[in-house]
Amino acid sequence: MLVSAAVCPHPPLLIPEMAGEAAPELDALRGACDRAVRGLAGADALIVVGGGPETRAYGSDAYATLRRYGLDWTIPTRVKRDAEALPLSLTIGFWLLERQGLGAGARYQAVGFDASPDDCLALGRELAESADRVALLVMGDGSACRSEKAPGYLDERAAPYDEGVARALGQADAGALAALDPELSRAVRAAGRAAWQVLAGAAAQDGDAFTGELLTDEAPYGVGYLVAGWSRAGGPA
Repeated sequence: MLVSAAVCPHPPLLIPEMAGEAAPELDALRGACDRAVRGLAGADALIVVGGGPETRAYGSDAYATLRRYGLDWTIPTRVKRDAEALPLSLTIGFWLLERQGLGAGARYQAVGFDASPDDCLALGRELAESADRVALLVMGDGSACRSEKAPGYLDERAAPYDEGVARALGQADAGALAALDPELSRAVRAAGRAAWQVLAGAAAQDGDAFTGELLTDEAPYGVGYLVAGWSRAGGPA
């Protein structure tokens, strides 16, 4: 049963070593992520969910790295032979958990960026049923078309799209997340769509059991960064 969730974005620049001198620009975003992640403590199973090339789970030997982004940064520093690198979304999730001392025993689940809503919802239900008290760290960026300098240039549909997601996250509205259109999400380059719909699947079976708090809604580089925390009404069961 899902008892809590945190939703965070996964830009590589969230890690200060990657951002360099620009690191202070995202201090407030990091603080919001830290606050959301702290709300996951105390669950029987802590699962990080984020977009990837395919839907699959990663083993306990998987490691976080930003080498593919030009930074010689890897955790753990000594990687076991034949261990696999986590995709970016799960790498940033790994870092966020380690930052709060919650990384031990966490599980890592990728969901294909193009996975259908039905498949995402089914995966969410499966994860929620995997332990008595499940917490999810859901990693996903909003649209990447919020300005002319954004990675996807300016798309007038991007801001309303992010506003809808922000409203759903703040209200713990699983139905609204489940209804996100994959085609529109792809058009505005919203990397978090599939992961958000996994959260919707994990929470939907309990109706109005959750309260949500939107902690951040910003787009400093033309990409929507949303941070939220969900908790079961009345506290963990």
